[in-house]
Order: sequence, then C-alpha cells, then structure tokens
Amino acid sequence: MALKGRALYDFRSENKEEISIQQDEDLVIFSETSLDGWLQGQNSRGETGLFPASYVEIVPAGISPNHADNSSSPADFSSTQVSLYSPSVASPARSGVGSGFLSNQGSFEDDDDDDWDDWDDGCTVVEEPRAGGLGTNGHPPLNLSYPGAYPSQHMAFRPKPPLERQDSLASAKRGSVVGRNLNRFSCFVRSGVEAFILGDVPMMAKIAETYSIEMGPRGPQWKANPHPFACSVEDPTKQTKFKGIKSYISYKLTPTHAGSPVYRRYKHFDWLYNRLLHKFTVISVPHLPEKQATGRFEEDFIEKRKRRLILWMDHMTSHPVLSQYEGFQHFLSCLDAKQWKMGKRRAERDEMVGASFLLTFQIPTEHQDLQDVEDRVDTFKAFSKKMDDSVLQLSTVASELVRKHVGGFRKEFQKLGSAFQAISHAFQMDPPFSSEALNSAISHTGRTYEAVGEMFAEQPKNDLFQMLDTLSLYQGLLSNFPDIIHLQKGAFAKVKESQRMSDEGRMAQDEADGIRRRCRVVGFALQAEMNHFHQRRELDFKHMMQNYLRQQILFYQRVGQQLEKTLRMYDHL
Repeated sequence: MALKGRALYDFRSENKEEISIQQDEDLVIFSETSLDGWLQGQNSRGETGLFPASYVEIVPAGISPNHADNSSSPADFSSTQVSLYSPSVASPARSGVGSGFLSNQGSFEDDDDDDWDDWDDGCTVVEEPRAGGLGTNGHPPLNLSYPGAYPSQHMAFRPKPPLERQDSLASAKRGSVVGRNLNRFSCFVRSGVEAFILGDVPMMAKIAETYSIEMGPRGPQWKANPHPFACSVEDPTKQTKFKGIKSYISYKLTPTHAGSPVYRRYKHFDWLYNRLLHKFTVISVPHLPEKQATGRFEEDFIEKRKRRLILWMDHMTSHPVLSQYEGFQHFLSCLDAKQWKMGKRRAERDEMVGASFLLTFQIPTEHQDLQDVEDRVDTFKAFSKKMDDSVLQLSTVASELVRKHVGGFRKEFQKLGSAFQAISHAFQMDPPFSSEALNSAISHTGRTYEAVGEMFAEQPKNDLFQMLDTLSLYQGLLSNFPDIIHLQKGAFAKVKESQRMSDEGRMAQDEADGIRRRCRVVGFALQAEMNHFHQRRELDFKHMMQNYLRQQILFYQRVGQQLEKTLRMYDHL
C-alpha cells in the first residue's frame, strides 16, 4: 500500500533509476521496505524512481505531509523518520539489483543448502534492453514491478547517525581536510574512491593479490596474464530436479587450462557477475545476457543465450585482470559441491573490493602530467559517447533489418512466387496453345522465389544475429564508462583542491602530494582499462564485419545459384 512521505533534504538523481527530490516536497512511497537504504516512490512532479531512505520521513496515516514535524536535523531525527542510512550505501544500479538477483541481501547467505540448486532461474522478471542503452554500470533498467523486487528487509525506526563516513573520522581530526562531496550518493563516494584518494582506506597487513600496470606503445596498459587461457561454452542441456517439477538449462564450460569440463547454470554466471561488480571498481565488466521469464526453454532463446555467453566468456578470459580473479578461476574449475560452497563464501568475504581493490595496483614509475591525463580522459569520454550513439544506431537498423528479413522480405518474395504460379496456371487454360515446357519453367520460377523468401527469413541466423550479439555486448561495456570516468574526475578535483589548500598554507605539502600520488593510481588504472577496451574493440569489430560480409557473399551466391538454375530452364524452349 502506498504511503505518504516528505523529503527532509534535497537529493539530485545521477542516473535513470533515481529521481530528484527537494526539501519539504510531498512524496508517495510505494513500500516502506527499503533496498540497500533506497526507497521507490513518486515525487510531486509525477516522476517515479528511487531516492535514499534516509532523506525522507514517512508521514503517519491521517497526518498531512505539510503538517509533519519540520524540526528534524541531520543529528536529531524524529522517531517517525525512516532511517536506514549506512556509510556504505550503494547505488541499486551498481549493486546488482537491476540484474534481478539480490546477491548481497541474503540470496547467497541464506541459500547455503542450495548452492547447486536454483537460486534464480525460477525468477519471473523480464528484463529487456532499452533502446536508449543500459543503466548505471551496465545494469538493465530496474524492474521494480514484480513481487519480491525488494528483499525481506524491514524499515528500522531509529535516530539517524551523522552523515559523515566512518572511514573519514581519522582525517577529520587533522584539522586541514579536503572537503568531501555533499552528495554522498555519487558513485565517486559510494564506490569508496573518494576515501582512497583522501587516504582513508587503511593499508592491509598483507595483500595477497597484485595487478601490474606497465607502459606500452599507447600508454599505460594492464600487464598480460602470465597464464593465458580460453574457455568454450557449449552443449546447453535441459535438466530437471524434484522429479521433473523444476527444469533448468546447464552449459558445459571447458577451460583450456583445466583438466575437466564443468557444468554451470545461468544462476552461477549471475553470482560471478555480481562478485565482479562488487570488486572491480575501475574495470568495465562485460554484461551478462538478459533474463527472460517466459520461453526460457525455447530453442531460439537458448541458442541466443549461448552465443552471448560465448562472447561474455571470451571477454572475461582475455582481460588481463578479470581472468586472474580467484572467484573466476573457482567458477571455471570447481567440481565438488563442498569445495564450491567454500570457494563461494571465500569470494563473498573478499576484503580487496571497491576502494581496497585499488591497493592491489603496481603502477609504473614514469611521470605523467595530470593535465595530460585529464585531457586524455576527456577525449575518451567524447569518443565513448559517440561510439555508444553509433552502436545504438547500428543495433536499431540491424534489428529492423532482421524484422524485414523474417517478415517483409519473405512475404514479398512469396507474393512474387505466387504471382508467377498464377501466370503458369493461366497459360494452361487453353491446351492447344499451351507450352508445357514454358508453363513448367514459369511455375518453377515461382517456386524458386518462394524458396528465396525462406532463405531471406533464415539468413539473420548467419549474420545479423552475430552482429547484434556483439553490439549488445558493447552497449553494456560502454554504459559502464560514465561512472568509471566520474571516479577519475572526482580524483582530479580532489588533487586541485588539495594543492590550492597547500598553496594557502591550510594543508601540509606532503599530504597534498599523497592525494596526488593516489590520484595517479586511479589515473593509470583508467588509462589501462581504456587501452584494453580499444584493443578488444579493434579485434571484435574486425571479426564482426568480416563475418557479416562473408555471410552476405555466401547468401547472395546461394540466391544467384538458384536463379541461374531456373534461368537455364528457358534456354531450350
């Protein structure tokens, strides 16, 4: 049941899942159950979306929002205020909600006895790609209309803690502190990168994993995986459990560096994907194929998902950092149920995630001017925006062409074939003047064009589907970069602010140098990721275009052969 609410503070939305609210604005709250500290509702302008639970209060029934207590402050909330603020509140789009899989809120921890059973395949959520691209960090748009969109987490009514992050308390005591972003829900803050830049992320006593960045011919690049490998995805097989009550599809994965194949379901891919998003702050993680509620066992859908999982796996194994992730290796190699559960828990307890992941980088000693890095990032930002628009345009055109192949082209050739058949039948109406050979040739011509229509209908499976698969993958990769670039922009801003404070004598120069040094880490990582993206882009689009052109040539050769065979029937009339 919808509830009345009132905004306590201004909040500016940063993505398409969120809506902006203004202080004292009347709100409609769809459910008092929050998701990671976020509520869904409607503002006074009729916009529907998410906003922080800690920024609003629920107005008890019978009380007008305008008559609610207006004396609340950040340090003193009324007892009726919704207060689920957490220093580590994550954007729903970045925490995996958009994938329809509530990984961080108990779906795994409460599912220990079902590690090999269905975590997610029975979901009734349908997620289709938007024409305008995907949400923040690549998730499809939130679908919050289905039962169970929120976890079983009830609102807690308690005084709201101060808005200051705990990880910044130590630096707050130093007196000269670079200011923190007022919007505590920006991706720069909630990713932990702000805390890292300001030196608030504690160093670990022992860092078991390291990822190196080296200087290449085009600038910083990830150091190659010393043990490269590939992995095939094949043999999607329908299986059942509970005496046939529940069905699912398993995929055979065969890594080149492992002795035996493993069998995984989509829910296992989804678990891994959420781990990747949680850990790798500055890396564009490839998106999984979308889910589907109905028709999950139809041959076309299974084939489409397999093709896209193959592309996803290819990008994972080719990435110098993602391919070395322990959780990914566990996913590819574990055969034992008990070992799977142990490895799963170990991955979920990984401390080197988010901001702490940045501590694992070893960067080159070469000097880079931060202004040059900023200019390079701006260039890539403009490029990625243009590429995103172009990929969407090509995807739209290709999808329309598929529709024409399957529908319009087939029908038009069938009509043409039927018209030729009618001519042949008409010529048979006056037998003395009827030429059996000519009638047969014309009738065969009609059947040939009907066959050509069927060839057009089948052709997208050979070329356009593969093109759309690649474009879909890159739509997801490109949609990740605005948030990643925002992290670097935030880091640049902190460097400039700290240097100004140092020049004014309000900060020690060594403290400002530390901020600049940590900004270099983020800058090197982003440039390495940009470099890897370009390398993969060149390979993938070369392969995509070659495959499309080869298949087009073969297709029209087959059409030409059919027409030449028909033409020869007229040679000796």
